Parts: sequence; C-alpha cells; structure tokens
Amino acid sequence: MDNNKVMIVGTGNVGASIAFAITQQRTAVNELVLTDILAHDAEGEAMDLKDALAVAPSYVKIKNGTYKDAKDCDVVVITAGAAQRPGETRLQLLKKNVNILKGMVEQIMDSGFNGIFLVVTNPMDVLTYFTLKFSGLPAEQVVGSGTVLDSARLRQRTAAYLNINPKSVHAYQVGEHGDSEVTLWSLADVGGQKIEDLLDADVRAGISEFARGEAYQIIEKKGATYYGIATCVVQILNSILNDEMRVLPVSSYDNFSGTCFGWPTVVGREGAIRRLDVKISEKEGMELQKSINVLKNAQSKIKL
Repeated sequence: MDNNKVMIVGTGNVGASIAFAITQQRTAVNELVLTDILAHDAEGEAMDLKDALAVAPSYVKIKNGTYKDAKDCDVVVITAGAAQRPGETRLQLLKKNVNILKGMVEQIMDSGFNGIFLVVTNPMDVLTYFTLKFSGLPAEQVVGSGTVLDSARLRQRTAAYLNINPKSVHAYQVGEHGDSEVTLWSLADVGGQKIEDLLDADVRAGISEFARGEAYQIIEKKGATYYGIATCVVQILNSILNDEMRVLPVSSYDNFSGTCFGWPTVVGREGAIRRLDVKISEKEGMELQKSINVLKNAQSKIKL
C-alpha cells in the first residue's frame, strides 16, 4: 500500500492513547483514521487530536471513519473490546471479546483490506490467533502486541537495580501476555554481561514477578493501563511502516504449537517476518510450554 495509513479500531483509553502517542513523536504515519462503535466518541477524539497538530512535532491527517476506510490502510490496530475489570484475568475476557472481534474483522476484510492487523485487545495472544482465522490473511500479516510491554517493564525494573538506562538492558518476557509469561534470564544481558551474573536469583525472581504482575497493580490504582502499551504499539508501527527489521517480542503464529505468543521476531514492512530460533534453558523451555498450553486450552474453549 505504502500510504502509511493507519486505522485504530476502538477509541477508549488504549486507542486514544495510541493516537495521541502517534501525534507526539515523529513517526511514519501519514494518515490516521479513528473508528469506534460509538461514532461520536471517535469523532470527538479526532477533533481533540487535530487541535494538537498546530504545535505537535509531526503532522498527521486525522479523521474519524468507518470500517470501509480500512480498504487502503497499511495497518489496522485493534483495541476495541470489553475492558479488563479489577481482579479479572485477561483470559476471562476471552469469550466476550472473540464475538466482538469476529464482527469487526469480517467487516474490515469486506472493505478490501490487505494490510497488517496489529491486535492489542486482551486476551491479546488468543485474539491474534482468531484474527488470523477470521481474516484468512497470511500469518505474517497478523501481529499481536505480544510481550513488548512486559519486556519494557522487565528492562525498566532490571535497570533500576543496576543503575543504568533501560535501553541498555537486553531482556525478554515471552509466551502469553499474561499470568504464565516467562522471563528468558539465560539470554538477558547488559553490554555483553549476563544479568544472571549481576543479580541474585531471588532478585531476578522478584523482577520477573513485577513484570508479570504490574498491570494488575496499575488497574487496581487507576482502572486501566494505556500509556505504556500505547508507546509500545507506536514502536511496533514504526518498525512496520519504516521497514526497520527490528527484533521485538510480538505475538504471531507459531507453526509448532498452533498458537500465537510473544517471541523475539523480526518486524518490518511485511509484518512478522520471522520468529528467531533462540536457544533457551531447559527450565525456561518447560515454563514456556506451560504458557503455550494455557493459550491452547483457551483457544479450545471457543467453538466457531
């Protein structure tokens, strides 16, 4: 397509925050279409965002629209769905959101859309899988936000212990974006130094627990998480639209397990171009298999 046109489906906290994050940095996005089941909400967000353009660092054409506008979009970002309530797991949202998703994806595909779906709505991994099924697109064109945010939390917390910039920490959370996700400590390093040599096992366990559970703390305190995920989604969008070939732990289809889950993946103009063949420890492999089993079990509960 190369219009660098993006549609955001759902203008709640997450969708609106992604749109705002796009306007507040220099990105490859040229056009932005906002759509929501509450058309007046999408219109209001578009009006508010357009007011910021006179002083924002970049200029983006912004409008509210309908699924028909997806026809010439390069990326459609799906954030719409029932929100995660305090105390509710991401997987408890599943049945509600698969039904919402099916209607959205079918209408978007009816427009003639042939770009990349970027799925953010929770439970994100399973909804990425069903987006792939409902759309009929090639696997590389359906990407979930994966464990990009979880890995950011991991890096931020690790950096605080080591008194360095989080951007200098190379470490990944993988698997389900949720309670069963796994930290790949065997691969984590700072400037070539293994973090396993720099931090004790109990400290690392605490950092892993934080990365896995911080979302629940934020939801309990302010009702939802949106700034962190919005910034991570813009990073994924930039990697796609600029063909950056950046390695990000997005969620995409894994042929071996028949599921989608977060894993270090080369992300570029064609979407999830390839999942890396990463060697992990035996213990991490067993934990990852448990995480995959959680997702397979969730998928099996949905009868299409």
